[in-house]
Amino acid sequence: MTEVTVTDLDALSEALLRLKAPEEAERFLRDLLTPGEIKTISERWRVACLLDQGGHSYREISELTGASTTTVTRVSRFLSQEPHQGYRLILDRLKEQSS
Repeated sequence: MTEVTVTDLDALSEALLRLKAPEEAERFLRDLLTPGEIKTISERWRVACLLDQGGHSYREISELTGASTTTVTRVSRFLSQEPHQGYRLILDRLKEQSS
């Protein structure tokens, strides 16, 4: 398998920025990803949302989402320690919109 280049990631990022509505995003994701990939990505996003809410143990989040505790731990690490802070960026923007 070849590695994804910065150019490839930039092109995908630009494509995502062109989406104008949730329905468009869903259509694009259904074309782009397999059902299994959609499940995995959706699961990780739900884990991130539950971790951000607080009040749940990793085991509870695993049971609620179907994600492994390893995945819950990984998402938690990306929320709190990794430099990209992509989850945090979107979670905070969603909070701003709802206030």
